[in-house]
This record gives sequence, C-alpha cells and structure tokens, in this order.
Amino acid sequence: MSKPSLLVLYGSQTGTAQDTAQRILRQAKRKWLQVQVFPLDSYNVADLISEPLVVFVCATTGQGEAPDNMKNFWRFLFKKSLPVGSLSRLDCAVLGLGDSSYPKFNFVAKKLHKRLLQLGARVLLPVGLVDDQHDLGSDAVIDPWLTSFWEEVLVLYPSVADVAPLREDEPLPPTYMFHFLDDVKEEADHRRRNTEQTVHSASQAFPARLVSNRRVSDVSHFQEVRHIEFDITGSNIQFGAGDVVNMRPCNAPEDGRQFCQLLRLDPDARFTLSATDNTAVPARLPQPCTVRHLVESYLDIGAVPRRSFFELLSTFATNELEREKLVEFSSAAGQAELHSYCNQLRRTALEVLTDFPNTTAELQVDYLLDLFPEIQPRSFSIASSLQVHPNRLQILVAVVRYKTKLYKPRRGLCSSWLSSLDPEQGDVRVPLWVKKGSLKFPKEQDTPVIMVGPGTGVAPFRSALQERTAEGKTANVLFFGCRSESKDFYFRSEWEEMTEAGHLTLFTAFSRDQVPHTHSGNMVTITLGFELNSSKFLRERATDNLKT
Repeated sequence: MSKPSLLVLYGSQTGTAQDTAQRILRQAKRKWLQVQVFPLDSYNVADLISEPLVVFVCATTGQGEAPDNMKNFWRFLFKKSLPVGSLSRLDCAVLGLGDSSYPKFNFVAKKLHKRLLQLGARVLLPVGLVDDQHDLGSDAVIDPWLTSFWEEVLVLYPSVADVAPLREDEPLPPTYMFHFLDDVKEEADHRRRNTEQTVHSASQAFPARLVSNRRVSDVSHFQEVRHIEFDITGSNIQFGAGDVVNMRPCNAPEDGRQFCQLLRLDPDARFTLSATDNTAVPARLPQPCTVRHLVESYLDIGAVPRRSFFELLSTFATNELEREKLVEFSSAAGQAELHSYCNQLRRTALEVLTDFPNTTAELQVDYLLDLFPEIQPRSFSIASSLQVHPNRLQILVAVVRYKTKLYKPRRGLCSSWLSSLDPEQGDVRVPLWVKKGSLKFPKEQDTPVIMVGPGTGVAPFRSALQERTAEGKTANVLFFGCRSESKDFYFRSEWEEMTEAGHLTLFTAFSRDQVPHTHSGNMVTITLGFELNSSKFLRERATDNLKT
C-alpha cells in the first residue's frame, strides 16, 4: 500500500493546539510523508469525505466552547442533514487539549470524537485528553498518544517503515523563504510605510483612535491599573454588556532592537516571503515587510518558549555544551529541567537566545517564523455602554509586572504595551474587534441582578450597570472588593451616584483597611483586618444576601 497523505486540522485559541499540530507536521515530514496543516475554519470541510487520514487537534475554551478558528467547522459538522455514513472512508484520530480544573474538561475533543463515530469514521485510537494541570505538563499525554498514533499508521501503511526517517538533529526545510530587497525609490518606500501602518491585525480589526489612557489606582499602590478609552466612530461596531474586545499587542521597541542585534539583522531591511510548500503566507504581514515590523508586531519573542522551540533551536547548535542542553530541553526526559529553567521563572524566548549565544549566531533567518509563534490577540471585558458613551469603547487594564528569581522583572506583553500608549503623542491607533461574551443579563424590566466583581473584575458590570440604568432597570446589587478604599476603589464616584439615585445597592469589602468607614444610602462596607480571597468571600456574601 502507498504512503498516506496526512492532514492535520486544529482548533486553537491561544496557540497551544497549533503548536501541537505543527509538532505532528514535523514528525510526519521526518518520516517523508506528504502532510498539510490547517486551522479547521480554513479547510473546506466538505473535502473530508475524500481524505484518507486526518488528525484533529482541538482545544476547549471557556465553559466547554470551541475555539474561534473552528466555530464554522463545528456548526457544519453537527448539521442533522449530514448522512450517517458520510465519513466511512476516513481514518482519523482526535487529540484534545484542556484543563481539568474546568467542569467541561476537554468537552470539544470528546464531542468531536463521538460525532466522527456517528458519521462512520474509523477512529484509530482513543481520544487523547491532554490536561494542563498534569504534574508533568501537557506532554505527559501528548508524547505517549503520538507514539500510539504512529504505531497505528505503521499498521495501516507498512511502507512508511521502509524508508529511514530524517535524523532528529537535522533541520527540516523552513516553511518560508525570506527574499531581501534592495533600496527602492522614496515614493515606493512611502507607500510601503503607509501600508505597514494599516495592516496590523486580523482583517476584521478596526483601527480605533486612543482617546485617553489614565491611571485609576493610586500612585502609591503597587498595582498600576489604567482606564483606557477608544474612539470607534465609523466602525459600525456594536456591543452589549458582557461582550469583550480583542486586540494584538506589540513587542517593546527595546526588545526588538536586542533581537536584531543578537541575530545580526538590520531592522530597516525589507523582505518578501514565499512558502516552500502549499502554506499560505501570513496575511497579517505586509508585502514587502521590514524586519522591524516583523519583530515588533508579529513574532512573539517575549513569550515563554515551548518545547518545540528548543527542538528546532537544537538543530542549529554547533557548540557541544549548548547542543546537549537544548537536546535535553527538547526531550521527554528533560521536561522537568525545562520547567525549572523556563516556565517556573517565566524566562522569555528572547532571554533564551541570549543564554545560547553560539547557537543564536548560527540561526538562519528563514526559520524565524518556524521558531517563533505569532503574537496572539488578548481579550478584555468592555467596561462601558454604547448607550451612555456613544462611539466609545472603554476597558480597565491591570498592568502585569512581577518578579521572579531573574534579575529583570516579568511584564505582561499587552498590558505593558497598552500602558505605554500616549494619546498626547499624536494619532495613536489600536486595531481591535469585538466578540460576544459569556455573560448574559435578563431582558425583563423587573428581574433583579446581583453582580460580584472584585478588582478589575468589575469592568463588565460597569458596562451592565450603565446599560441597565439607561433602560430604567434599577434592581441592581453589586458586590465589590479591593485592598484599599483609598487606593483601588475603581469607579467609586459612579457607584455612589447610582446608589444615591436609588439605582444600585452596593456592598464593598476592603481587605487591607483597618478602620471602618460609614456610608449613606444603599452602600454597605465590610471591613476586614486580614488578607482574603475577595472573590470567594464576596460570592458567599452574595449568596447570603439572596437567602435573606
């Protein structure tokens, strides 16, 4: 029997399932198989009836929901009109990525596995249930599952074993080739710069103008929290209480400069990309593109690198000590050591490159897009209502900064990037798009609503309260908790105005304050002289309030 043509389809929200799918791709290429990888919604699902061998790698998000890049596939696959035996010629396997701390652990993979069986597909092995909570990480399930999968492939296609696989220390061909360009006329270069300024995110993104960016936590408070407002005039963006806004951050310019120095790249050099197989060139990258734009706006150089990063990097190592360590980090036996080196300390990919200078010097530019994943979008609860703030969208952002044993403090990519944006420095634009959220509020006028939102978790409830009071819905109860009444009591004046107007009953808890405070109107303060899990405490208080 001839060698199979393998198709790997993935549904990924944060990039982990995509990374796993590409790992299967590399293993297949080392076995000299014809293989393709697609996000599920980029593949014509009607072609499944003619596919011989497919691996589905699917994450579960939220409360048992399918990732954004497989929602269309999900709806199609569960159409009642699909014939029962429509996939009877398909051999397949399902690998699910999930988190057992959620009630619907790996719900998407389990449901997909069951549906494929209903449609007549032959599933080669039990569904793999990867658990982020496993002591040994996700690879504790992925490694043995992939071993079992390839054993099944050898049974189906014995000819696969007849050809010696490519050695693990030999680099595979890059997915893309870089073609650097010579200088061109100033006019053409000006057009290129204009293009780069407008092509920053997914096609549905709207370049919203930054209106304000102000700190709302006290300057003496350890946590910097910012209230940020965007102008969405002309976007036709609609949203309601509970919806979320997505945006893609950029790397800090100083990190981009360090990256270019390490790899000896000219940040102003321009290039075009061509694929070495049937892979599409990333739509988010302009053609031509500068190295600076690639590094600052596309490559996730500030993320904690995955095992696949070390696997590819090791193939370029000529220094024996560096090569041994990289091979260890990329092996199944070395995952505990990798966790201590990378995950525990939150060491970034850029910092890894500085730790392995000889290997970094050998790294070829054509492999950059294979080595570094694309920067993923971040989601924020919308903290405003269009009825109260027309053509405006507001968010509440806690700037992530913390220390580990590493000298340099850790920082959140998106929150740090947002905090650095200054509307006073000109026309600052942030491409963004809105998604429906999971919070739902009753439409009935008299249905009371109890909301529990400690800290920045109060953001979606501000949107809800603005929307509900504008609609005359005044049966609202809010439980809010923070550390200090004087330092991080977000939107205090708004809550006080609502309570005085009779539109809100407010319960507050300040875990670091020692002296009780007295409020008038529908406001109750719970004073605590100790640190607490405010979210759990406020939920219990809300439950007690319902009982009474």
